[in-house]
Amino acid sequence: MFCQTVKKGAECVFMTKKGCNFNGGSCHPIIDKCEGCDNCVEYPAGKYCAIYPDPMGKWAIGGCPSATHIEETATQVAQKINPLKASKRGSRR
Repeated sequence: MFCQTVKKGAECVFMTKKGCNFNGGSCHPIIDKCEGCDNCVEYPAGKYCAIYPDPMGKWAIGGCPSATHIEETATQVAQKINPLKASKRGSRR
């Protein structure tokens, strides 16, 4: 169904014939960490995330998984090499 509360005209899975079933009765606006993300949409009621109805909940667990404005840096962990096994592998060659 289409949202009738804050995202008027947008498709919403929480909207029913009785109203919005999301926590609090409507979606929550974006927080400052969401600024600059491509998923933020401007509505007459304010800025809201196009994917998540509660952006603060996504940032509380460590970061939004679909944030487009943050680049994830892959950190490689140097593996500890067992010297005994390394010497055995080297002797085979």
